Amino acid sequence: MDGTPGIARWLRGIGVRQVRLVCGLIMFSYIFSHFFNHALGNFSYDTMEAWLRFHVWWWRISIVNFTLYAAAATHFCLGLWALYQRRHFRYTAIEITQLVFGLSIPLLIASHLGIMRLGGLLYGRDPPFYSGVLFAYWVNRPYMIGVQFLLLTLAWTHACIGLYFWLRLKPFFKWAAPFLLAIAVLLPPLAMTGTHRGGHEVTERALQPQWRNEHIKTTPPAQRSVIDDITLFYFPILYLSAIVLVFAARGVRALLEGRRGTITVSYPDRRERVPRGLSVLEASLRFNVPHASVCGGRARCSTCRVRVVSDRSTLPRPSGREAFVLARVGAAGNPAIRLACQLRPQTDVAVIPVLPANVGADFVRNRKRVNIGEERYVVSMFIDMRGSTRLAEARLPFDTVFLINRFLEAASQAVVDGGGQPNQFVGDGLLALFGLHVDPATACRQAIRAAAMVTSNVEYMNRRSPANCSSRSSLASAFTQARSSSATSAFAITRCSPRWATRSMSPRASRT
Repeated sequence: MDGTPGIARWLRGIGVRQVRLVCGLIMFSYIFSHFFNHALGNFSYDTMEAWLRFHVWWWRISIVNFTLYAAAATHFCLGLWALYQRRHFRYTAIEITQLVFGLSIPLLIASHLGIMRLGGLLYGRDPPFYSGVLFAYWVNRPYMIGVQFLLLTLAWTHACIGLYFWLRLKPFFKWAAPFLLAIAVLLPPLAMTGTHRGGHEVTERALQPQWRNEHIKTTPPAQRSVIDDITLFYFPILYLSAIVLVFAARGVRALLEGRRGTITVSYPDRRERVPRGLSVLEASLRFNVPHASVCGGRARCSTCRVRVVSDRSTLPRPSGREAFVLARVGAAGNPAIRLACQLRPQTDVAVIPVLPANVGADFVRNRKRVNIGEERYVVSMFIDMRGSTRLAEARLPFDTVFLINRFLEAASQAVVDGGGQPNQFVGDGLLALFGLHVDPATACRQAIRAAAMVTSNVEYMNRRSPANCSSRSSLASAFTQARSSSATSAFAITRCSPRWATRSMSPRASRT
């Protein structure tokens, strides 16, 4: 029962891109097995055929076969949907490569798929093995060798780019990257050389009439003509029509958005008018506003998150995927934090990017939860040594540094004993904070108590080192209560007789 909420939250975090990723992984497992089968041809044709029988047996199991083709169809449809959804065409080089290669694969694979599958579906033919396919390509249609090698390269590159976008954010990617790169680079040429060697072996064996009659089953011309018409004529027309419809739908959407009007997206240093329906990240990319987005707007890395500083009541609620990512990085408790790639405001909105625009994958890797900060009521106290310049003029540098260190040590100890936290050391000054873990009233009392202890510590230091304090010096301390844009400051000046003197404070009702 304890794991049920976690599982439910994980299921709510599944979006369209996660489904597309899973479908891509299923297809990648198939092409990896297929290309590995090709690479075995470097040993011998018989080795290729032996693995092919296992390969065909596994992928022809009913549930496995249905899963493969369902994943391929879903991945293709979601790819067209992603092309429709994208509001800009500012692709990086690797993104445009993946897109062009992905759109080219269906046209190149149509002929090969027709030989491998349509013959069985239309005419009940047995699945062909390497002998028939290699003979057809290396003897009857040698131009298809280049087409198939091109298809192999494009399909493998497209898949590896998708895997890279997914895995680069994983903690293990840094040490696993060299091994993954080696596999990505070596498998395609090994598959090509293995297939080439297998093709030559089949060509030599086909010279024996008995072997040729047993292993090579050619497709009748009438059946071949029907398959070619489907794969080389009707399918390309249908495929290209689908792409044209996607761009037509984008045009219709642009017209409708123009009629619905525009909204203003305000950044810290500029404002931009954008159509309703654009995400904040898409607005940033359209108008070249620097904005972090390691995953490219896929709702994976959370680096595009923004703080909404305008009215949040009119904003759409976070989707399941957005809520999942925000919870993963520890930002779900703050309703002002949203993912810019998922937030699609319908009214004017003002946002502040949380992370610098130049963050990379290294920032995301190994950081499941990132502290995004919060607005707190704190009391700040600044403690400074008065007369330090005259002190330095009359002493050797080493003696001056020694005295300043003694002074800062005494002041820091008073701050810690009073319940505060030394925050910064600047020369002979110290900035301390109170209220990091207590309520505002307690923080104010702690600061006043610490100011008194600073005076006591300096007096004790004067008594312990009278010779070093012959020059009259004094210490000034001041603190300011700060919250949002309003601040309360109050103090009274008290002169102290010791050579190391302080200016301490007591609160008064005062507003600034």
